[in-house]
Amino acid sequence: MGDFDLIVGPLLIGLFFNTYLYGLVTYQFLVYKTTKFNDPTWIKIVVALLFVCDTLHSGVAVYAGWEMCVTNFNHPELLIFVGWTIPFTACATAVAALLTQGFLAHRVLLLTKSKVITAIILVLSVVGFVFGMYAGVRCGIIDDSTKFAPLKPYVGCWLGFQTAADISITAVLSYSLSRSRTGFRKTDTLINRLIRGAIQTGLFASIFALADLFSFTLAGTTTLYAMFAYPIGRIYTNTLLDTLNARIELKRGTAGTIDAESGNTYSLQNHSRTLAPDASTHSIQVQKETVTDGASLDAKYPIQ
Repeated sequence: MGDFDLIVGPLLIGLFFNTYLYGLVTYQFLVYKTTKFNDPTWIKIVVALLFVCDTLHSGVAVYAGWEMCVTNFNHPELLIFVGWTIPFTACATAVAALLTQGFLAHRVLLLTKSKVITAIILVLSVVGFVFGMYAGVRCGIIDDSTKFAPLKPYVGCWLGFQTAADISITAVLSYSLSRSRTGFRKTDTLINRLIRGAIQTGLFASIFALADLFSFTLAGTTTLYAMFAYPIGRIYTNTLLDTLNARIELKRGTAGTIDAESGNTYSLQNHSRTLAPDASTHSIQVQKETVTDGASLDAKYPIQ
């Protein structure tokens, strides 16, 4: 193994994976923009902000690779300095996490009707965001990677609270949706698809966040943490866009309108049973063509 394998190598792997995920983000963004969703303005703004943030961050990531592998090719002594690209990565990731978790917390509120659970999730997300921004700024001030030891508690709080928010969202959505099963194949297939999406929501982001945390804590003199830090923001954006675009697939699996975030109505055929496990929280009604689920699906307004 060469002297710089653990410095240049992990960074390049992170950049390659980030570029791949950014391609998926671009594709999903184009699908969202070319599909006639009747989403409220605030959802469209969140999507636009995330795409702009991802575009800027991916451009910065490419620049970081160029600076390390080309500009400083003959100056290996400069590799211990992080410059401004790593601090920008921390801040961009914190922003992406806050926007995505805020959107998903809104879904949790509409599904569970619990302001307490929603408030807990939002507090975890906001605290993680604050620590992430602080860690990014302090990282840029220190600059020297050999002097990052004082940052470890702040990075631990940032990624710890961020992961806690992701896990909480996943657990609440999965539990609430699992209670909505009706015994009908079409309805349960729809709900199982949503549960799988809820699990994916927190799984990949949590894995990368924890890997970033442990690599920064245990191998801070290398850029191993960058291999996980660069793609996290793209994972969040892909999660949100997949959540929104999944309505296309869900609509194909039903016979009617998908309208999911506030007493939503869906059409299903050949059923005539009503099930309301908790009228105050959410209900599923299968009455010839109707399934109502207070926000269990992935969007707020029907596809037209």
